[in-house]
Amino acid sequence: MGYNSRVISDTSEEAAQVLRARLLSMTPGQRVAEGIAASRLARHVMRGGIRARHPEYSAEQVEEALARILWGDELYRAAKPGQPLLDP
Repeated sequence: MGYNSRVISDTSEEAAQVLRARLLSMTPGQRVAEGIAASRLARHVMRGGIRARHPEYSAEQVEEALARILWGDELYRAAKPGQPLLDP
């Protein structure tokens, strides 16, 4: 599947062209590393949001709320039966 600039709807065409050129110049390993870094950043931001909404949560509870967001309720319940569904 090729790169589609329409996916970046909030970006100017000039910025999309710069991003496209950068992505095309990267090796597959570099693309994977960028994806991992983006995923880590997204999880960091989500944890911050959970902490802001629920300052009373322990670090473990923040991780459980994050898992609920990432997995969805059905998978979370299947993977962790008996665990409470913490509000994210």
